[in-house]
Amino acid sequence: MTEHIKLSELLDQIQDTIQTRFDGEVYWVDAQITNVKKYESTRRCYFTLEEYENGTKTAEARGVFWANYYGQIENFEQVTKQIFRDGIKIICQVKVRYHKVYGLNFDVMKIDVAHSIGTLELERQQTLERLLKENPKTIQLFDGVYKTFNNRLPIPLVIKRIALITAPNSDGQRDFQQETKQNKHQYTFSVSEFLTTIQGDNAHKLILEQLKLIESSHEHFDVVAIVRGGGSQTDFKPFDDFELANCVANFPIPIFTGIGHDRNQSIVDLMAREQKTPTKVASLFVERNFEFENKLIDLKTHLFDLVNKQLEHAKEKLNNAKRIVKLSSPQAILDRGFAIITINNKIVTDPKDITENSELQTLLRNETIYSTVIKKTKNEKGNDL
Repeated sequence: MTEHIKLSELLDQIQDTIQTRFDGEVYWVDAQITNVKKYESTRRCYFTLEEYENGTKTAEARGVFWANYYGQIENFEQVTKQIFRDGIKIICQVKVRYHKVYGLNFDVMKIDVAHSIGTLELERQQTLERLLKENPKTIQLFDGVYKTFNNRLPIPLVIKRIALITAPNSDGQRDFQQETKQNKHQYTFSVSEFLTTIQGDNAHKLILEQLKLIESSHEHFDVVAIVRGGGSQTDFKPFDDFELANCVANFPIPIFTGIGHDRNQSIVDLMAREQKTPTKVASLFVERNFEFENKLIDLKTHLFDLVNKQLEHAKEKLNNAKRIVKLSSPQAILDRGFAIITINNKIVTDPKDITENSELQTLLRNETIYSTVIKKTKNEKGNDL
């Protein structure tokens, strides 16, 4: 039978060897951090330390801040004015620790704040400054918010035709389509897909090509949606590209982005209208149409109310007119004690029509008096009735 030992025994030997070799030793390590997970309630933070050379990952290790060193993160954020998050590059002091169940980890004890701005963040700031400098009329910064030509475009009252930029067979594509097709209001959208790779070194160029296709298309689109699922900060690097961000900021159709989770924000997000996730972008389009439908219902109700009020007013005026007409009828006049004079069955309205020897018929309420005019004089003073 082949000689063997238990796995735990071998790992015990590895653990003993590492502890003996690195016991009491600390090292300053230069690396980029990703997959940051902070737990403020227990004051712990887990993350990954990564090293790259010419775009290729050359090393990776797990790191952790335990509660007694968690204050280093708070100090870092206070001094650098940036969140301890994916994508930043740090120099940190670590102690090597090996556990036969949890494997190799670096316990992080200090951060060299002076070297912690990070390559990605520095590049982002340079790109943002360039965008502002080269687009003084279409990109402005107000109170920390970027106002661009694109994100100031009016949104259509009803969104029907959507140009969707996403990766084929991706979670982002599926989530967006599911939300638009299965919306609770049963609205129908026409979604034209512009599929491309949205991750990797050339992704920004491919996305830029899709935007140009949309702009030159003979179809009329109400909005453009750029969506993808979440990932590490390095996965979002294409969306920090100057040319792509510049195109988005000046694009003639409103662009909505759903290219990450709450902790991710790219420069393209800042230039467009950010909604964080594909589902949130689709939900916004559905709710936009729902708001318009509600406005139509409100207008319809308001119109019917106005029409009903006008009809009631007209009805009241008609009833008043009927009463006036009734009070002005010949019979109503006779009933009030007045008389009507006629000649040859024609009502006399002008005294000039009456001459001497004219034969008159005076109509009273219950009788008619026939008479002949023997004399006619002017009534200078009038009658006091």
